[in-house]
Amino acid sequence: MFCDIGRAASRDRSCTRQITFALLRALPVIVLCLAGIRSYGQALSDAHQQLLQSLEANRIQEALTLGRKFVEQWPQDAALRHYLGLAYFKSGQLKPAREQLEQAKSLAPKDAGIDFDLALVSLSQQDYVRAANELESSLKAQPSNPLAHVLLGRAYLNSNRSVQAIDEFRTALQLDPSIRLGHYHLGFAYGSLGRNDEAIAEYRTELRLSGENPEVVYELGHTLLESGNHAEAIRYLQRATELDPQNANDWYNLGKAQLLTGDAVAAEASLRKSIALNPADPSPHYQLARALERLGKMDEARSARQRFAELKKSQPATAGMATARDQ
Repeated sequence: MFCDIGRAASRDRSCTRQITFALLRALPVIVLCLAGIRSYGQALSDAHQQLLQSLEANRIQEALTLGRKFVEQWPQDAALRHYLGLAYFKSGQLKPAREQLEQAKSLAPKDAGIDFDLALVSLSQQDYVRAANELESSLKAQPSNPLAHVLLGRAYLNSNRSVQAIDEFRTALQLDPSIRLGHYHLGFAYGSLGRNDEAIAEYRTELRLSGENPEVVYELGHTLLESGNHAEAIRYLQRATELDPQNANDWYNLGKAQLLTGDAVAAEASLRKSIALNPADPSPHYQLARALERLGKMDEARSARQRFAELKKSQPATAGMATARDQ
């Protein structure tokens, strides 16, 4: 029995020596393999960094070239496809941007950032329902992202879900009270529901926080006009035309406000500027006819009304909305 134990122990020692010798012989190969793995990982990490640096520096053509090269080399890497999708998006190529981002999503289905960037593509394509779905998915993973709530609110607002939009804008402002244009979007949502007093308050807050953004100044003036505060509306609409003198709608609403306060001379000038910038819009012609009638320029007024009728006939949807608003 003792002999058997001794022989067994001897066999174990012999086996151990054989394994040790085999490992020693294989050690150079193992070291080379590990070095190769480290080298591969470092190369992929370097690719991530190069591509990201190109995007951050806004070197879009370089990012596209690098991205295509790296994706061909590492086709199963979600981050590289994500970055390439962003490069396509920044270059205005929405279809390949979506293709790359969707492939990145299939490789990393829980990545909230990919959903967020897919939503940017959808918003640019004016596919607001899809954008809302993508942002909802992104917010499940990152509920504290205020910008995602703002964008989701915009998607809701553009798909006629104003009440839900208001909830999203409020949430964004709770998370970040100074988020850019947060109060502006909330004001716009209130205005879409006819809640003009709340809209005006939000626009005023946005102006205090962000300064004179032309869109905010215009919307404040327009909402004041719709609320019947014509004199104050003129102040903001006049400023809007100074900030964005090529915006025909600013001049149109300024002309309306001036006409409502009895200043037909100023209204005529503003409305003619609006027409010069956008001659196909029926609405300024209608208001111009009213201003000219008050000034006793009856022939010109008839001509303006005739032009309004012609444009209304050729653009029934636009003219119909304008007529309801103007009359």
